[in-house]
Amino acid sequence: MNAKRSVGTTITEHILTQQRTNPEATGAFTTLLNELIVAAKVISREVNKAGLTDILGDTGRINVQNERVQKLDLFANQVIIQRMRHVGQLWCMASEEDPDLIEIPAEYPRGNYILVFDPLDGSSNIDVNVSIGTIFGVYRRPEDSHTNEVLLNDVLQPGVEQVAAGYFIYGSSTIMVYTTGSGTGVHGFTLFPSVGEFLLSHENIRIPEQGKTYSVNEGNYAYWDERTRGLIDYFKTPDKETSRPYTSRYVGSLVADFHRNLLKGGIFMYPADLKDPKKPTGKLRLMVEANPLAMVVEEAGGYASDGNGPILQIEPATLHQRVPLFIGSRKDVQLAEDVISGRRVL
Repeated sequence: MNAKRSVGTTITEHILTQQRTNPEATGAFTTLLNELIVAAKVISREVNKAGLTDILGDTGRINVQNERVQKLDLFANQVIIQRMRHVGQLWCMASEEDPDLIEIPAEYPRGNYILVFDPLDGSSNIDVNVSIGTIFGVYRRPEDSHTNEVLLNDVLQPGVEQVAAGYFIYGSSTIMVYTTGSGTGVHGFTLFPSVGEFLLSHENIRIPEQGKTYSVNEGNYAYWDERTRGLIDYFKTPDKETSRPYTSRYVGSLVADFHRNLLKGGIFMYPADLKDPKKPTGKLRLMVEANPLAMVVEEAGGYASDGNGPILQIEPATLHQRVPLFIGSRKDVQLAEDVISGRRVL
C-alpha cells in the first residue's frame, strides 16, 4: 500500500494532535522534536548552498569511526548539539561523530530523554550532490536510574525501547519521516521553502510486504561469506514464479536507499564482510543508524534483522557497536535472515 498524500497539515500540528491522544503527555517530547526540526532546517539550508560556499570537502580530521570528517558533517553535528542542549528535555546525547556521550552543560536544565543521532549520513556523497540525511532515535532515561551522573548503561538500551525515531533527507526536496511507535504509524513531511514549514506529504506509510529491489554494495562481493553471496545470486537469478530477478538500486547513502525502499518496497543490505578486519560485523552503527531505521520500518509493516534475529532486540554492548543490517519489506528480510542464519539453503 502506497503512502497517502494529503498536503496541508504542518508537522507541529501533527505532533500536537498525537500529543492530545495521550493523556499522560506533558509536552516535553513535543518541545524536543520541534527543536530538532529547527536544527534540520538549518542543516537543509546549508546543504542547499553547499556548492556556493566553502563547506565542501573534508576537514582533515578522522572521527571515532576512523572515517574522514567532512565539513558539512562537522557543521551538522554542531548545529544539532547547540540547538538541542538548551531545550531542557534531554538527559544526554550521543552522536556518530563523538566518541563519548554528550552531556548537557550545567547552565541548562536536564530532562529524561536521550537523543542519539547520525548528523549527516552519506557524507561521502556530499561533493557529488547525492541525497544525504540525518538519522535520529529517542529513548527515555531508565526509571530505575536515580543518580545525577550521566551513565553509559542508561543509554545502552535495545532499539525496542525507543519512544521515537526517524530521519531527514536533504535532496531534491527536504523530507522528514518519523514515528512514535505503538501503532501511531509512520508519516512523512516535506519542507516547503516558501513557508518554511514541513507539511504532511506521506500519511501512514506502509512498506509493501515484498519488493522487487535489492540495495547492496556488490563491490564487496568477494569479501562476503558463501551464504551472503548465495542470497545476492538468488535475487539476481531469473524466475517468473518468484518475480525474479530483482532490480539493483544502490546509492551509497543509507538514508536515501532506505527511503526509496520504504516507499516502493525492497531490501537494503549491509552484510558483515572480511574487507576490513576492524569491522568483522559490518560497517553500520547499531545505536545511531540501525535501531532508528528499524523502528521506522517495523512500524510501517517491514522488518529489520542482523541476519540472525531482530535488530530491535539486540542488547548493545558499546556506544558505537557495529552490526550487519538487512532491512525493508518483511518477506524479503525474513528470507535473508533464514539464509544468513542457515535455516534455509537456496
